[in-house]
Amino acid sequence: MSPPAGIMFMSDCPARTAIEIVANKWSVVTLYALKDGPKRPSELVALSGGISRKVLTQTLRRLQSSGLIDRHRYAEAPPRVEYSLTPLGRTLEEPIAMLTEWAQAHGEALLDFQESTAANQTH
Repeated sequence: MSPPAGIMFMSDCPARTAIEIVANKWSVVTLYALKDGPKRPSELVALSGGISRKVLTQTLRRLQSSGLIDRHRYAEAPPRVEYSLTPLGRTLEEPIAMLTEWAQAHGEALLDFQESTAANQTH
């Protein structure tokens, strides 16, 4: 039996910490972009559809400090860096894929609702 929802998301609960890390839109986008293998930062920017380099750097650092991605720096000139999912990060592939499928199936309905609500508020 799982604990009540209120208890699961108490401020000191590990589940809440996990949700705060992965619920960020750029975290999800970055993790999804890494599902097919290591990527360089420039590839992640191109795949993200709008992330700035500054926000990408912040996101990568947060995901790395959480154990979800690895950073590999190659000893080359110029230096090359790639990011990849850790085994822990790979455990998010299925939940993120499910969320992505849901978003594709229901994204239009969300937009329609938002537009109708906005139209009703202007009248």
